[in-house]
Amino acid sequence: MSTLEQIEAAILQLPPEEFQKLLNWFLELDYQRWNEQFEKDVNDGRLDKLAEEAIADFEAGHYQTI
Repeated sequence: MSTLEQIEAAILQLPPEEFQKLLNWFLELDYQRWNEQFEKDVNDGRLDKLAEEAIADFEAGHYQTI
């Protein structure tokens, strides 16, 4: 049995309140990792072209205001 299979089996045994705590922890970890990657991409200039296109579209009036 692999470590992942052991983790999965242990998760299935958790009472609902412990499962909810684990889920909240996991979602927070996922958000932190996503945010770190996003910041790295911004700092590396990987989103510059998309930002430029969005600004150009906005300035050209392609977006309606509410």
